[in-house]
Amino acid sequence: MFKFLKNVSREMKKVSWPKGKELTSYTITVIATVAFVAVFFFLIDLGISQLLNLL
Repeated sequence: MFKFLKNVSREMKKVSWPKGKELTSYTITVIATVAFVAVFFFLIDLGISQLLNLL
């Protein structure tokens, strides 16, 4: 177990972490994408619900 954790620690030091501007850009992109998908599915759900209420 300790060998595994030591290897994980060694690999984590090799990771290229994003800088501040990149992190902000990625965060905004993710939030915008999630918001778009949420609104899209809300509208689809609303449309299907209205269609089923007409039947």
